[in-house]
Amino acid sequence: MPPSRKTGSRIPRIALALGAVVVLAGGAWYWKHRTSDEAPAYRTAEVEEGDIRVSISATGTLSALSTVDVGSEVSGRLTEVLVDFNDQVTKGQVLARIDPSTFESQIEQTDASIANARAALASAQAALRNADSDFARKQQLVRQDLVSRSDLDQSRASLDQARGQVASAQAQIRQQQASTQNARLNLARTVIRSPVDGVVLNRAVEPGQTVAASLQAPVLFKIAEDLAKMEIVLAVDESDIGQVKPGQPVSFTVDAYPDRQFKGEVRQVRVAATNTNNVITYPVVIAVDNSDQALLPGMTTNAEIEVSRRDNILKVPNAALRFKPPESALGAPGGTTPQRIGARAGMSDDLPKVAAMLKLDAAQQAQFDSALAQMRERAAARVAAPPQGGNAGPTLFGRPPGGAQSGGGNGGAPSGQMRQRLLERFNQQFGAFRGSLSDAQRQRWDAEINTLIGSRRAPIYRLVDGLPTPVTVRIGASDGSSTEVAGEIAAGDAIVVGTQAVEVAK
Repeated sequence: MPPSRKTGSRIPRIALALGAVVVLAGGAWYWKHRTSDEAPAYRTAEVEEGDIRVSISATGTLSALSTVDVGSEVSGRLTEVLVDFNDQVTKGQVLARIDPSTFESQIEQTDASIANARAALASAQAALRNADSDFARKQQLVRQDLVSRSDLDQSRASLDQARGQVASAQAQIRQQQASTQNARLNLARTVIRSPVDGVVLNRAVEPGQTVAASLQAPVLFKIAEDLAKMEIVLAVDESDIGQVKPGQPVSFTVDAYPDRQFKGEVRQVRVAATNTNNVITYPVVIAVDNSDQALLPGMTTNAEIEVSRRDNILKVPNAALRFKPPESALGAPGGTTPQRIGARAGMSDDLPKVAAMLKLDAAQQAQFDSALAQMRERAAARVAAPPQGGNAGPTLFGRPPGGAQSGGGNGGAPSGQMRQRLLERFNQQFGAFRGSLSDAQRQRWDAEINTLIGSRRAPIYRLVDGLPTPVTVRIGASDGSSTEVAGEIAAGDAIVVGTQAVEVAK
């Protein structure tokens, strides 16, 4: 039976439908890959060589190094006030006078009392002489049995009584003399003198005013010593106080001179804490040179304490330390194994820089080179033949082998226990070299080694052939925008700090 014409015409229709489906699928695949599979573009920043200054901000008030409150030890009416605000005074200069008439009359009264006491003494001495003569006669008469022994005893009592009268009169004289001396001292205190050289900050009295010093000495004047040297007492937060040490440089500004920056130095860190609304602060005293007398007591200061400064180091933006690309976007680390990346970002590269700071002599340098070579040999042996399980344990080169994760890792500073083990091992390897150092060199060496061992390590990503490649670095000081780094990087390297969207051409 011949095929019908209707069946024959259906085949081309099916072919056209299949072709249309293929075209649509291809177009969709092309559009999808054209719009969504574009590789991300990376924002980069160059590794810079420069300085990092870490500072702590605080506010405080300027004051004189020594401020003396001049008061009065006696009461009375002020007859003269001889100085005014801002007057320069010298030690011993008369500042004011109190009416002395009361104390002059007291001196006259005590002088009369002394004269009376001396007259009483003369009378007592005459009675003593008479009693002494009577006792001597009665001693002779007793030997001759002309008077009774009771008469002799009574005469002896009279003699002792006369001696007591003399002693009492002498004591009265001394007492009146002391009263006179006290009155003379009070008379001298009616003249108020400056105890120091300085400037009058405040004058609290006027002529004719009555001073009452019965309970405590009233403050008449406030005198600041030499204003060429001043101080600031800063309130530093408890979270920052551990970084503040005497001798650190300080820069500050005052509202009176907004375009001028003044310098100072940390002189004292006081342990007396202040609690203000559950915020703990500690007073830090800053010594300030005010030779030009521009600064005045009481000015409010905005200060920055420089707690750390690193010169001629490599630094990267802080965004580079926060960046973490997806695993699929990572490039190979230049043919270098992750183990080697972690090993090279450690102390062996930093130790020669530390040794250069110490200005070693030839013998010390030889001991250092020998210890460093032995350290590198041991580290290389551990990297080449790690223990079973792939964990080589803590090393002096930062991470253990295999610990440098390419996906961002969880780098950080060693724990306290690990840091102690690292320090003990390090002291064993460099013990002989450390023993050859002077005290000053040893202190500098120990401080730098503690910093190196306790420093944190983390990966950053260098852009190589368009892909982020991980590099483990040691992290140092940070000023809030840039951070010191050390490792397999160099100035000018492009470091990834983020990604940016790519616009598709239409």
